[in-house]
Amino acid sequence: MSESKYFKFTNSVVVAPLVGVILIWAVFWLELQLHTNFNEFGVYPRTLKGLRGIFLSPFIHGSVEHLYNNTIPLAILTASLFYFYKDIAIRVLVYGLLFSGLFTWFVGRSSYHIGASGMIYVLASFIFFKGIFSKYYRLVALSLVVVFIYGSLLWYVFPIEDGISWEGHLGGFLAGLLLAFFMKAKTPSPKKFDWEHEDYNEEADEFLKHFDEDGNFIETKPEMMDQGDEAIRIAYHYKPEEGRDVTKD
Repeated sequence: MSESKYFKFTNSVVVAPLVGVILIWAVFWLELQLHTNFNEFGVYPRTLKGLRGIFLSPFIHGSVEHLYNNTIPLAILTASLFYFYKDIAIRVLVYGLLFSGLFTWFVGRSSYHIGASGMIYVLASFIFFKGIFSKYYRLVALSLVVVFIYGSLLWYVFPIEDGISWEGHLGGFLAGLLLAFFMKAKTPSPKKFDWEHEDYNEEADEFLKHFDEDGNFIETKPEMMDQGDEAIRIAYHYKPEEGRDVTKD
């Protein structure tokens, strides 16, 4: 089956990240218009009221800087999710939101935890580990790109800076890892070379025949023709002065 069956550009690749970005900016704009903030709708650990923040906190941000820092990675990672894992993208978002929020609710500090960074960690973790587990070259390459661009995010799953919900980051990271491990996705099978198969025979490999026992490259000598009892016949043409073609054996 061709790659186009697995990796195909659809409207969801654009619509999904666009909807996410519009929602978080719309909520912040509404806060400004109402001269208030919605922090109390965030996750407040180990309280019944704080459970609503599991589903509402990703749309709430404390400042323009906080909102801007989450916008670009959220858009890029969501688009990547819907392009490479379109069959399970919705489930990854829903379960990732639920698991990361519950983790924060159980282990978080007694404070309101807000922002979409938890979901960013879910997406980054899922895309990275799923690509590694698949062993398919395009998905592994995507994993390396995620590490290259967002590898520094790993530091923020630890309590290294006050005012940052490291609990939400850690919950998102673990949720992405678990989803990558347990959730099945339709991905191309990794291509195997001949030497990777169990029935591979080294002695029958034409390429390896070009190397001697010491690993030195040798040219294959042309096999001698078995003349047998018959003489080799050589036919050639020449043109005599009279202009007549003559064939001789």
